[in-house]
Amino acid sequence: MRAARWHGREDIRVEDIPEPPLQPGHVAIDVAWCGICGSDLHEYLEGPIFIPSGAPHPVSGEQAPLTMGHEFSGTVTALGDGVTDLAVGDSVVVEPYVIADDVDTTPGQSYQLSANMNFIGLGGRGGGLSEKVVVARRWVHPVGDIPLDQAALIEPLAVGYHAYRRSGAGAGDVALIGGAGPIGLLLAAVLRAEGLTVVMTEVSAARKAKALETGVADHVLDPTEGSVADRVRELTDGRGADVGFECSSVDAVLDTLLDGVKPTAVVVNVSIWGHKPAVDLQKLVLKEIDLRGTIAYAGDHPATIELVRSGKVDLAPFITARIDLGDLVEQGFETLVHRNDTQVKILVHP
Repeated sequence: MRAARWHGREDIRVEDIPEPPLQPGHVAIDVAWCGICGSDLHEYLEGPIFIPSGAPHPVSGEQAPLTMGHEFSGTVTALGDGVTDLAVGDSVVVEPYVIADDVDTTPGQSYQLSANMNFIGLGGRGGGLSEKVVVARRWVHPVGDIPLDQAALIEPLAVGYHAYRRSGAGAGDVALIGGAGPIGLLLAAVLRAEGLTVVMTEVSAARKAKALETGVADHVLDPTEGSVADRVRELTDGRGADVGFECSSVDAVLDTLLDGVKPTAVVVNVSIWGHKPAVDLQKLVLKEIDLRGTIAYAGDHPATIELVRSGKVDLAPFITARIDLGDLVEQGFETLVHRNDTQVKILVHP
């Protein structure tokens, strides 16, 4: 079967590899669509970050070259022994974790923080940028009648949902999001569905337009056209935003969030950084800002799927291109690296 394999920085190859064997307690899935994530771009340009290279990952036992892709949907094709609550033909998404078998993943557990956590499509165990995957039952979530192309966005939407939960924000609050890339836009969709007012800061014309035309942002501010923090204070009667979300991995954006939120606000860092940022922490000190990290999700997929099934979040407008796996590098990675003002979310069909 075809699979996109990470060999090194700017070295991703579509290769023919054996199909994964079905195992007891596992589910075989034909991949329908897989999104290209910002984390994938970091691996392409700056990796290895999550990808184990030089030594096998302690849980998966694998190292580069590895199959990529962790934002994917598909159809169940076979069930391993012991799996009785799914059926062949079910539409599903995968919560793409590589976590030790003895880690408790029941509701309420912070399993995303377990030792040696990694992701399917980055740390081994296959990936969505291939024709087929086999994953443990506990990571498979049925999506019902959600179209499979839209379902491929459930994973990044769950990232946004978990970041929202980490923030402690609620209906009526004003949120300032730094960066209108796919994660920023999908986070905004969650916040709007939960009753928050959303202000976004972004320079890309295409992404500013997407934020407005989808209705996920109440206001979109361009930092090249004036002070974002001043404008946020104008919109909030001088207070500043109640909560901020960093979704760009750009130093200046994090500084802008520290400027734009009110004293004692929470700022949640959502993005993955490929470098150590230079940030004016004096702003955090003088305003007693609470800076929080967030990673992926834990028990968030069912609620995230329900947001889509109920119609509170419409994922269709965020898909801006669909490409074949064979065109992954030039029409996918290179486009998002060098021409990111032309696309928001590119889906790949293996």
